[in-house]
Amino acid sequence: MKKIFNILGIAALSLMSSSCEDWLDMPSETKFDSTTVFETVSSAEMAVLGCYSNTFNAELLYQFNMGTDELISTEGDTNSKNAVANYVYTTSNIPTSTYTAMYKGIEYANVCIKNLSVMTGSTDAEQKEINMLLGESYAIRGMNYLNIVRFFGDVPYPTIPVADAEGFYSSRVPRDSIMDGSVADLQKAVELLPWASEGLVSTSERFTKNSAYGVLARVALYAAAYSLRWDLTTYAPATVQLAQRSDASRIKELYKIAADACAKVIAQKENSLLKSYETVFRNLTEGSYNNETMLEYGQYGANVNSTRNGYTNGMYAHINSMYGKAQPAMHALATYWFDFEEGDTRRNVALCNYGIAADNTRQMNTYDSYTIGKFRVNWKKNQGTEASKRDINFPVLRYSDVLLMYAEALNEYNGAPTTEAKNALKEVRIRAFGSESKIGEISSTYNDFKNQIINERKLELGFEGWRRTDLIRWGILYETLTQAKANLIDLANKKGKYVNVDLYRAYKKDVATSFSDPVVAVPYISYTSTPTAEVKAQLTKDGYTLLDMFGKGSISFQNELTANIAWVTSLFRGLEKNKVELLPLNSTTIDQNQGLKGQQHPLY
Repeated sequence: MKKIFNILGIAALSLMSSSCEDWLDMPSETKFDSTTVFETVSSAEMAVLGCYSNTFNAELLYQFNMGTDELISTEGDTNSKNAVANYVYTTSNIPTSTYTAMYKGIEYANVCIKNLSVMTGSTDAEQKEINMLLGESYAIRGMNYLNIVRFFGDVPYPTIPVADAEGFYSSRVPRDSIMDGSVADLQKAVELLPWASEGLVSTSERFTKNSAYGVLARVALYAAAYSLRWDLTTYAPATVQLAQRSDASRIKELYKIAADACAKVIAQKENSLLKSYETVFRNLTEGSYNNETMLEYGQYGANVNSTRNGYTNGMYAHINSMYGKAQPAMHALATYWFDFEEGDTRRNVALCNYGIAADNTRQMNTYDSYTIGKFRVNWKKNQGTEASKRDINFPVLRYSDVLLMYAEALNEYNGAPTTEAKNALKEVRIRAFGSESKIGEISSTYNDFKNQIINERKLELGFEGWRRTDLIRWGILYETLTQAKANLIDLANKKGKYVNVDLYRAYKKDVATSFSDPVVAVPYISYTSTPTAEVKAQLTKDGYTLLDMFGKGSISFQNELTANIAWVTSLFRGLEKNKVELLPLNSTTIDQNQGLKGQQHPLY
């Protein structure tokens, strides 16, 4: 393996002269060995806080969040974001912000790891704080590498600061080596970090032992999973295949690591599911912390508003409404509403069935215009900084994810679900339905239980940024999206399992009057056939609006849902198995790093 060099090209080179203002008053990299940063714990803490700005970005909730059986782009087919969401990749349309931001965060973490490792506290309390900061740095580095590898595969792997490198270029490193390194980073982090209950940090926007264990489990599951691979010596197109790593014993070990990490969090009993799924996301929009959301991207990231959470990926609100403009560039796939069973309280939270018009009336959405309901601007206490900057944190890790990862890892490790695995899945479903009697049977066989986990993650974690790469790590992206499109066409044709869906819904246009809006979903009357003229007249008399659920009646996405309409026929149009599971590198990225010359994705 080559000695690791800087891979950022222009972006990383700029770090060497970055100003204090660029990094929460942290001096430029050329001054990292001076007394201005790592001489005191307080200034070292500012350095570590600066790392968080580059652990998340808009692409992770925008381009990379779309193109699933949950969420699709509503932008035009010629739009580059729509193209990426539909797997139409070129070496010029591939986004670069995530790649660059994650490496920038890694560079900062590398600097912090180097310097914190040699710091010594003058008291036990001070040493504990230094250990915590070092643990955060390891955790950030491990998490950032996961975010690069899950989209780009084999990539450069710097583990030392730029200033210590022998050059400025690096080639691809096998992803298994990178992921094993990330596992090791998280294992170091959990040894160094305090539990949340120890009170060293007061926010879930920073790593604790709790969240580091959860991210360790996540990294281990990805490290054990399927990924698109090719021969790194020849880059021959014929070598491209979707596969797990070849070492079966290491795969099993990784599942054990994931299960054990989740077990630590569960046994600690500091985190738990909130009684109400709705409360989880009301807390997020209001800026309140809770015991379920274990890690979130927010103000400690210093640029939370750059993600535009709630604006491009939320509900619709007209610019002249009391809430100001919220303009989603994505909507739920129309079939997603039907994936929830009746009685599942998550459906009306995850999916917003209305938009806010200019006169502040709530107007119901058609099937193809359901928007993301988890980050609603009307659930906030106020508008926020401005219409496009709502100050809404994004959930990076929730306790329900830990429970589902625990169930999955135990099933994989043991070849069948254990009692603990079943109980973890039950806990998530009981919260969703309010009673164990309503959750249905939990399977006892490996394949059926795995499929239950695959489905449950879609329902529980919808729109939280994991579905696209979850499907890839399970090796089923192509099959799942092919079926999703077939289901959408069946819905458009009112056939198969959609034969008796509502054709019309009647509702009243109530007026929203405040922030912290208590409304979750607009109630309606269902019609599975076209109402008669008499029924329509009576509905009008009673103040109802009749909405064609397949028509153009939505205020946010005025397209019909028919099998031959362009937005349906072009959905997932670039999907190819054993090709699109990883993105090619942007040509600019390769041009800026000579070490990557000739190392493009073989099929691009």
